[in-house]
Amino acid sequence: AFIAGRVHRRHDCDAAVPAQNEEMVLRDGTDNARILAHFRIPALTWKRHGPRPVYDFHSPKQKTAIGRQETEPRPSNIIQIDQNLLETRLDRLVAEKVTELLNAMLDAEADEIANAARYERTGERRAYRAGHYGRRLTAKAGRLELKVPKLKGAVFESAVIERYRRREESVEEALIDMYLAGVSTRQVDDISQLLWGERMPSQTLSDKLKKVYGDIDAWRTRPLEGEYPYVFVDGVWHKRSWGGSVENVSILVAIGINREGHREVIGVAEGMKEDRASWEQFFRGMIERGLKGVRLVVGDRCAGLVSTVNGMLPKARYQRCMVHFMRNVLSKVPPAHREWASAALKAVFAMESQESALAKAGTVAAEMESRRLRGAANRLREGIGETTTYLLDEFPDGHRRRIRTNNMIERPDREIRRRTRVVGGFPDSNSALMLVCARIRYVTASEWSTRCYLDMSRLDDTLREANRSSRHGRP
Repeated sequence: AFIAGRVHRRHDCDAAVPAQNEEMVLRDGTDNARILAHFRIPALTWKRHGPRPVYDFHSPKQKTAIGRQETEPRPSNIIQIDQNLLETRLDRLVAEKVTELLNAMLDAEADEIANAARYERTGERRAYRAGHYGRRLTAKAGRLELKVPKLKGAVFESAVIERYRRREESVEEALIDMYLAGVSTRQVDDISQLLWGERMPSQTLSDKLKKVYGDIDAWRTRPLEGEYPYVFVDGVWHKRSWGGSVENVSILVAIGINREGHREVIGVAEGMKEDRASWEQFFRGMIERGLKGVRLVVGDRCAGLVSTVNGMLPKARYQRCMVHFMRNVLSKVPPAHREWASAALKAVFAMESQESALAKAGTVAAEMESRRLRGAANRLREGIGETTTYLLDEFPDGHRRRIRTNNMIERPDREIRRRTRVVGGFPDSNSALMLVCARIRYVTASEWSTRCYLDMSRLDDTLREANRSSRHGRP
């Protein structure tokens, strides 16, 4: 039907098409002839003795119609280039030239070790040629077939290609970067087979990653220099094997804002649970590495986090995430009252001071009780104090919007979850921790860490004003 429609449209708008009773010649083969005969469509070509219309749509000066001969001759020296074929031949040519170059370098090294060229008769020869053996090397140019010389009387050690190396360093680095960027080991294997024609088994990739894990662990345990007035903490859960079974284990992450206002990942560690013991060990490790000058710790309402902050950082205050607190309160509100409750909570956190916010929260809690929302009212009264810490006078107004929630750390957390979801379950704690650290380091090594997040000069101004007001307020 599609062919018939196109042919009939062309037949109706084309006055030069001959009638059906004229002699036609089919030039498209027997299959096209059967199709045209079945739909009773006239052929699309002229008689053999008639001129065949030719169109050149790339020439704006040519004005031809169907049935008329071209006024300008078509060029006969048109060059057609097959792009895919050209790229294939170029890749093959590059691979051949690189193979010849490496083989020549290997022969030169063998001559230097033997102190004589091949077939050269000299009394200073130290070794003799004993043929060669084939060796495959995967490089950017593709798979290379090399001929490594063998010597009798000396050991051939090449400086061009390391012993037992099967891939170029750039290829290995590309595969490792793909794995750390979020590609699974199976996909790395498939991509390696597609690009370079050689597979990368998961065990081989794991062995290569051990070299990278040393640098990652050094970055994770580096000394902390300077002060970090704001510290954001959170935990991310993943699955790993433990005692013959798969259990949920958390990865504790801490991000600090230094005196210049830049964000920096200052701590990543594994905690069996988000309990007090895990948090104490986590903060103790950061303090031993040099964590100091902390004024505010922002996090969720985790078990043991508040007591750990009060015990190990006595000069710091704790700020509960406002977004998570609102979700906890709204979870006790039925859908019929949820819109009102959401607007009321937003009004509480829109206050200018903590005293006014607490007073507004008391009014909202009383209204909730009048609406028979006692569970939401109790939850509001329990957590409103630690959720409005950002409204204290010691914190600048320009910082409040960003220090009242834990949203800043949610971006690295999403990347961790996306990467650990690909793996599924980890065989041990070190593999999970190293992969999470590598992913966090990969994400934060960008504008995320170089862009100024807060203007920390306002924090010093606020602290001086608070000290001045306290001195004037003394009797």
